[in-house]
Amino acid sequence: MTEARVPDRLPPGLLSDPEMIAACRRRDFGAIFRLVKLAGIYPSLIARSCDMTPSRVGEVMAGRRKVEKIDLVERIADGLRIPGHMLGLADRAWERESPPPRSRRLLPNPDNATGGHGSLIDAELFVSHLRGLMPHHYKTANLLGSRHSLDSVKQHVHALDRLQQSTCGSAREQLLTIGARTAEFLGWLNQDLGDFSQAIYWSDRAMEWAQESGDDRMAAYVLFRKSNQATARRSPQQAVGLARACQRAPGTTPRIRALAAQQEAQGHALMGNPRLAQAKFDEAHELAADPEEPHDDDALDMAYCTPTYIEMQRAGCLIELGDPHAAVEMFESELRVLPPAYRTDHGVYLSRLARAYAVSGEPGQAATAASRALSIAIDTESARALAELSAAARTLQRWGTVPEVATFTGRLRLVSATAFPRPFPT
Repeated sequence: MTEARVPDRLPPGLLSDPEMIAACRRRDFGAIFRLVKLAGIYPSLIARSCDMTPSRVGEVMAGRRKVEKIDLVERIADGLRIPGHMLGLADRAWERESPPPRSRRLLPNPDNATGGHGSLIDAELFVSHLRGLMPHHYKTANLLGSRHSLDSVKQHVHALDRLQQSTCGSAREQLLTIGARTAEFLGWLNQDLGDFSQAIYWSDRAMEWAQESGDDRMAAYVLFRKSNQATARRSPQQAVGLARACQRAPGTTPRIRALAAQQEAQGHALMGNPRLAQAKFDEAHELAADPEEPHDDDALDMAYCTPTYIEMQRAGCLIELGDPHAAVEMFESELRVLPPAYRTDHGVYLSRLARAYAVSGEPGQAATAASRALSIAIDTESARALAELSAAARTLQRWGTVPEVATFTGRLRLVSATAFPRPFPT
């Protein structure tokens, strides 16, 4: 594999960025390094290129160390290919030289489609790095909330978007493949945080990239996600149609079919058809229980699709179908076995349990579950949980004098006004 290196020229878009110009004028190398990192050049590569230690680069980026010696300023200018005049230096020797030829396996400068100014980073290394990061992002979002993964995933997707526009061949196909997975996850993070316009935008981009790279499995998964978005917007006909399209798709696996089948079931439940809903939930449960499907792609997280997940979705639909007592029993049973790593989902399911208790006419139990859910929702910032808690609070209005209910609804009003500027659709 070709060793990753700094490009022969930084992207013109970065060098002309007002922030970069101002940072160079001030010789604010902390800001310079942070901007260079956003262009896809990571601190370890900055350190190697500028003959610095990674820890020193980190200290500069964090503002704990300044770069003042002129020889180090010159090394950074030469290592990062920052034109001398931007740092108050004479023109550097390399500015008068022609850039060396690029290796064909290096990704081109994203701001130069003609490829005249070198390359950013080795394609295989970049793709491998992102594949290795995706399981960490999934775990972080599940445990701490989508906000904790949002910014870094967004940066990765924007970098992928720029890079795929100016490369070709197998390197581009690799970028599109990992890009589809990363964009789909970015869409989900936005959906969980209540930003539906961004959720739909990135799901659409994921579908484009999956189709362009011929990744049928990913295209099928995005159809499931779009059905999920339709359900959240309470568009049952569209939810059913997209779920059926997913189940027909050539790349559908048993686990993806399980996800799509339960989405179709939710659509039927919203339309008031319990027979079809239960039949599809039964089908989804059977598919999710199949132990034979290998999980060979850590960059596409489907590990959550278990029988417990299916039954949680069924329990939520039982409220819609007028059987909240059965929903309560199912939620209580399945919450006992839901892995604690799925903390964000714990908040969502506790919120639905609270709504089931409220609809069942048990305000004390509802307020207890809702208070637990609200504490998790505050930490994870899940707009999905907030939507369910808001629905529970509306049902609990007639018991407003019950102390537990009054405490919960008061906390919910305060949190909704300050912490969740974009409420999730209900």
